[in-house]
Order: sequence, then structure tokens, then C-alpha cells
Amino acid sequence: MPAVLVVEDEADLADLLVFNLRQAGFAATAAGTAEQALAEVEKARPELVLLDLMLPDLPGTEVCRRLKLDPRTRQTPVVMLTARADEVDRVVGFELGADDFVTKPFNMRELLLRVRAVLRRPSSAPPEARPLQSVGPIRVDPAAHRAWVGQREMKLTALEFRLLSTFIDRAGRLQTRDGLLQQVWGFTSEPQARTVDSYVKRIRDEMGEARDMLETVRGVGYRLREPDE
Repeated sequence: MPAVLVVEDEADLADLLVFNLRQAGFAATAAGTAEQALAEVEKARPELVLLDLMLPDLPGTEVCRRLKLDPRTRQTPVVMLTARADEVDRVVGFELGADDFVTKPFNMRELLLRVRAVLRRPSSAPPEARPLQSVGPIRVDPAAHRAWVGQREMKLTALEFRLLSTFIDRAGRLQTRDGLLQQVWGFTSEPQARTVDSYVKRIRDEMGEARDMLETVRGVGYRLREPDE
């Protein structure tokens, strides 16, 4: 029974979410503040965090940032909830490592489907016993979930690591945005293509001097090229 932590300061909504999650077969609990949420994640290590953007003590984006920076929790999926539909909110959330983004008011059935889809993503599967993989100066260790450019280790969230690994697995081949959404995020249409662009920007920033290896194919997607191409 997957454990889900609901972080929501509106008590009625938190109770409704916990009730529906339990009815759907999840072990759901709730926290009303960022401080309570961080303490609960540390103690119980839920499989997923359903995180409101507006909390009384800290913004949800800060909670997400702390979870994704901590090696012990960076692979914990985060689905963010917000009453604001601003595209900036979505982009900031995804850049911080959020796995999905749902705007209030939402359909409860759709929310449950999104939660299940996020939990089905490859990060919840055991690490594959594959050797170190590399393209030029970029190296990834799938079992350890670590990546390097030259001798410098890149700081990547679990989802960023999956995206980089996909590029390395398919080096030299065009990867469409729709294909990446399905392969990496587990969605066919959501989140939007802008999400892929935000994550690629973050990976490029971490690639540093090797950033030009990750090429944009205008209007289609991306391609990781070999350095000598």
C-alpha cells in the first residue's frame, strides 16, 4: 500500500484528499505546515508527497527544493498543488524537481490518476545492474543514480537523472518532446512540452562546458551528440 503524504493547510481539503486517497488504496496522512511535512518525510519516508504551493510557514517550492537537494529524499516524487494557474509557477516547480503540477480546483479522479502515473515511473523500480555509461565527458552510473561531467559530479534530481540517462541511452538520435514525456514522465500529453524544455535547461546548466552536446532540434525535440560530430 503506497504511502502518500498530503501537505495542505486547508483542513477540509486535506481531510478530503486523505479520505479519497485511502479509498483508492493508499496509506495517506496529512501535514498542515512545511515544518510538519519535512519532519514527517524524515520520519516516515512516504512514496509520494502531494504538496500545496501556499503554506503558512514556507512556500511549497521551498519544501520541494529541500526534498530534492537531500540525497535521502531526492527520489521521492512530489506532485504540487496550487490555486494559481500562472505558467511561471509551473516552470519554477518543475525546475525545482517537482514530478507533476495540478491546479485547483481539480477533478479528484484525475488527481488520483496522476498520482498513480507518477508512482509507476521508472524511479520506483529497483536500480538496474548496468555498467557505467558515457558519451564524451558525460558519465552516468545507473545503479548509484550519479552523473559526472569530466571529474565534476552533477547535482541532479531523480527525474533529471532519468532524462539525462535517456539521452545517453539514445545518443545521436532525435528525441521528440512527446516521446520524452511518455518515456521519462509517463504521460502522453501532460505535463506540457514546456516542462521538457525546463528540465533540459537545468541539465545543460549542470553540464557546464559540455552543454553544447545537448542540441535543440527546433520545433521537434533534442539530441545528445558525440563530441566529435
